[in-house]
Amino acid sequence: MNAKVKDFLVKYTMVLVLLIVFVLFNQMTGGKMIYAQNLSNLLLQNAYVVILACGMLLCILTGGNIDLSVGSVVCLVGAIAAKLLSTTSIPAIGVILLGLVVAAIIGVWQGYWIGYSRIPPFITTLAGMFVFRGLGRVVLDSKTISIQNKSFLNVFTSYINVPGLDDGQKYSAIIVGVIVVIAYVAYTVIGRQKKQKKGYHVESASGTYIKMAVISVCVLLYCYKLSQYKGIPVMLLWLLAVVILYAFITSKTALGRHFYAIGGNEKATKLSGIDTNRVFFIAYVQVAILAGLCGLLCAARVGSVNGDSGNSYEMDAIGACFIGGASAYGGSGTVGGAVIGAILLGVINQGMSIIGLNSNWQYVVKGAVLLIAVIFDIKFNNKNMTKA
Repeated sequence: MNAKVKDFLVKYTMVLVLLIVFVLFNQMTGGKMIYAQNLSNLLLQNAYVVILACGMLLCILTGGNIDLSVGSVVCLVGAIAAKLLSTTSIPAIGVILLGLVVAAIIGVWQGYWIGYSRIPPFITTLAGMFVFRGLGRVVLDSKTISIQNKSFLNVFTSYINVPGLDDGQKYSAIIVGVIVVIAYVAYTVIGRQKKQKKGYHVESASGTYIKMAVISVCVLLYCYKLSQYKGIPVMLLWLLAVVILYAFITSKTALGRHFYAIGGNEKATKLSGIDTNRVFFIAYVQVAILAGLCGLLCAARVGSVNGDSGNSYEMDAIGACFIGGASAYGGSGTVGGAVIGAILLGVINQGMSIIGLNSNWQYVVKGAVLLIAVIFDIKFNNKNMTKA
């Protein structure tokens, strides 16, 4: 096989798998996967996985470490928000800020023990998983609390509509899609030119333009489908804000490089003058804050919170990262890969639900996909290391 073709297949394996799985389920469901409502729901139902995966990725980069407590943090922050909204007159924005503050405090607590006391992340976050789940149920008094506050719900679950323009089909979604594509193409082309001037290695022109074309078409088609339903959901803006921020951090900042360096060789990173304790601390603070944000998002989307809210969310986030190409040993992985992994899990869940398979089979399939992805990563990395 041609070396370039082989490299392409290895680099975009999960993208190809995602396309194959989506087409397969679309055929099995008689085309229902591409219904406008189902495509919109695919985003809404899996936004929490994408957001949590971005935060979990930074933990994994530090050496394959994970945070088992994020699902419980989702429950606790959601419970606090629901309780405050139902029993106090605190405005929605105040409740949102308080929820994020609570999540940050949790992150500082766990980050201190992991980063500065060097208690293993697995043990620290396993303890947190039990503690925060229990506290969430205490706040709820083992009941389900519904959320009726319209201001709070609108912050996360409303849709963008322009009066006059979106009376029938939501044309604003198409306009936003065109703007996003133009910005993406301009950013990619200008970035490639800058790298060439500096003498950096860049992807071949044909590869770059093919990738741009595929992504642009997907964005435009997705926005067109959204325009046929309710338009662009506000939750998409929250998701994009997190993804863009984390993509920038991991690829353009010194802090992002520190996460990769620690995963590659922590001792060498420490000897180079980098405060590794601080990096570990930041990793667990940021993932807790994102878990708090997901707690608010999920509370608004479902409209209620109970003691099981956020159950197994940590497993979805971890699975998305590993399926998306993050190394089980740390030091490699991208935000884009984590997003692809999250979408793949979402497509599997939605496809199996539409065709009416027992929900228990979703666990079987997700487990199998995760194992195959990790085996592929380990085998490929071992092969590269052997060659080196």
